[in-house]
Amino acid sequence: MTKTLTGGCCCGKVSFSVKDQFNHFFFCHCQQCRQMTGSAHASNLFTSVDNIVWESGTGFIKCFSHPERNFSKAFCTECGSALPYVSSSGKSLIVPAGSLNEEPSKPVDAQIFCAEQAGWHLDGLSAKKMPGFP
Repeated sequence: MTKTLTGGCCCGKVSFSVKDQFNHFFFCHCQQCRQMTGSAHASNLFTSVDNIVWESGTGFIKCFSHPERNFSKAFCTECGSALPYVSSSGKSLIVPAGSLNEEPSKPVDAQIFCAEQAGWHLDGLSAKKMPGFP
């Protein structure tokens, strides 16, 4: 039996559930994904478009689609948290891994667009690791 995962935004306005059935899991280091997330990479899981049940808050979801490039981002209008969205091709539901409350069983397939990886991210991989703020 396939496990169901829950997810949502940081403020709790939006919640959803998905089956733990993902086709791909990528860390994308492209400039657009870094800008969209404000971090070193996007962490996106890909699944079928019908693999989602919106539990609450769909009125708080906004989607930005770049007018010239083939990428989008859905987010909560209250807190800005990344949320699942259907790809521009309509073939995949893209689920930001950080929007899930539980760990998916799918391992990361690849890190993509590594030629655009931020140098500070590479440096940070060898930095001291701490359980919280120093």
